[in-house]
Amino acid sequence: MFEQVVTQTVRQTDAFFGPEVGWFALSPMLALLGGALAMMLVGALTPTWPKGMYALASATTAGTAGALAMVQWDDITDNGPATLVGGAVAFDTLSMFLTITICLAVVLVSLLSDEFLRGTPNDGPEIYALFLVAAVGGIVMASANDLIVLFLGLETLSLALYVLAASNRRSLASAESGIKYFVLGGFASAFFLYGVALLYGSAGSTNISEIVATFQTGVDIDNPDALALAGLALLIVGLGFKVAAVPFHVWTPDVYQGAPSPVTAFMASAGKAAAFAAMLRVLVIALPFFRDDWRPVIWVLAVASLVVGSVLAIVQTDVKRMLAYSSVSHAGFLLVGVEAAGHRAGEADPGSGMPSVVLYLMLYSVLVIGSFAVVTVVSRGSGAGDGDSSLESFKGLSQRRPLLALAFTVFLLAQAGVPLTSGFVAKFGVIQAAVEERSYAIAIIAMVAAVVAAFLYLRIMVNMWLAEPADGVDEATAAGEPGGLRVPLSAGVAIAGAAAFTLFVGVLPGWLIDAADTVTAYAR
Repeated sequence: MFEQVVTQTVRQTDAFFGPEVGWFALSPMLALLGGALAMMLVGALTPTWPKGMYALASATTAGTAGALAMVQWDDITDNGPATLVGGAVAFDTLSMFLTITICLAVVLVSLLSDEFLRGTPNDGPEIYALFLVAAVGGIVMASANDLIVLFLGLETLSLALYVLAASNRRSLASAESGIKYFVLGGFASAFFLYGVALLYGSAGSTNISEIVATFQTGVDIDNPDALALAGLALLIVGLGFKVAAVPFHVWTPDVYQGAPSPVTAFMASAGKAAAFAAMLRVLVIALPFFRDDWRPVIWVLAVASLVVGSVLAIVQTDVKRMLAYSSVSHAGFLLVGVEAAGHRAGEADPGSGMPSVVLYLMLYSVLVIGSFAVVTVVSRGSGAGDGDSSLESFKGLSQRRPLLALAFTVFLLAQAGVPLTSGFVAKFGVIQAAVEERSYAIAIIAMVAAVVAAFLYLRIMVNMWLAEPADGVDEATAAGEPGGLRVPLSAGVAIAGAAAFTLFVGVLPGWLIDAADTVTAYAR
């Protein structure tokens, strides 16, 4: 009897075949992971690298991954979307578009971090490796076709961001932001994982394709599945924290203000892009048959984020906190697009909701990194680390560094949604998507919130262009003394590139809009 069991087990083992991996299709993630491991290993075994080499290695790695994603994009458009690794990873234009977005964010943040880290204990490969690891986690979230894989990507991204937020060991504010982010993020992850468990109990699988197939034939409209609805509610709570939507936004101003400015830029760009990618995967793709249940919740979160983010931003006196609440307001605009996508979730014609969201994510990622890059340069002056980011420090910036003030003006106008900037294209896209679905109320609220938030950006611009510099600051700038402003080359390249992209897309947005329109052909 025992021999028969052993023989049967051996036969079963012989019959087992692992899933086909598709290594080249996963090459963007593998490039980022390989770059992170190589930086840590080589950095530990070699003397300190020449000035700027850590940032160059990180930016080159991210640029290579982005280029590979463009190659994969061509393959997807030729052969159609598919799934990889036994259906656990989606290989579609949605994942590639967000991969390019995250890689672009890593390139810009790496350039911004170069001069910022010099002369500090963090001047080494570790911070850049964490950027790359966080990018891997974000791309896994954007590409996940299984809720467990999505959770693994979420934790990879989150753990890297916790460490990055507390990475300035000479700053108590950085340590405080890291611990706040860690504690609240842990609760959010627990909510998300509990939601996954309840959804598994209802659907019998965590694979998104199988969940769709299960509910496609098994959703009872008259007697909804309480277990699935409870799981859906917990998933929204966990994702609401990650996207910084009201009322789950309480961590945002303190973490954004306390974290090192390049890290804040990365959280506001790549972190938000990954979180909204996860929201699209979970709500629009995995749970389209529950759209009448989750769409009203998203409506409420969107309105609350628009109102609270816009109103609280204008009463702040610190520019980093202003941009933090502005980020909450932008999350509201993105939720407007998610709500619009919910109207046609699961239908043959998905509408323009999802394309408007992914387009907004790319455009906002670039302009928010440019904004925080200017804040980094102004706040730190000629010293090391973060300094004064109060509104007073921006007084008379046009007289001290006119090109820097001009670039910041471009970013602020874009965030306000002024025409001929990428911000106008982004906001017009999500509002148009809402109008197409006849969600007139939320579209009107979004437009009013944009007008209210414009006061915030005008307030900063007035300080830059019409106010006089603080006593002694203009003389210090001219003499190159402490208190003056020096724009490092790498940070200047990041700011100039972000400003050029913001204006170029604002004037000629068609090519990017056409690319975003293809993301609705996602893997099922």
